[in-house]
Amino acid sequence: MTAPSESIWTHKPWWCQPWSIVLTGLMVPSASWLLLQRWWITAPLAAGVGVWWWLFLVLVPRAYQNDQSNG
Repeated sequence: MTAPSESIWTHKPWWCQPWSIVLTGLMVPSASWLLLQRWWITAPLAAGVGVWWWLFLVLVPRAYQNDQSNG
């Protein structure tokens, strides 16, 4: 049986952990809406956060996991 592979998050600093990515991603569109109350500014920011989350919380860890299992 193979040992469980190490998580990508063990190599990342505190400001690049899932909780900090999620909190920052929630704060950006929230602050935009609270300060500006313009959906046409807040909506693209929220969409950008969604892409950022998909990239850093889904795709990068998945690629790292695949690389660890194939290495």
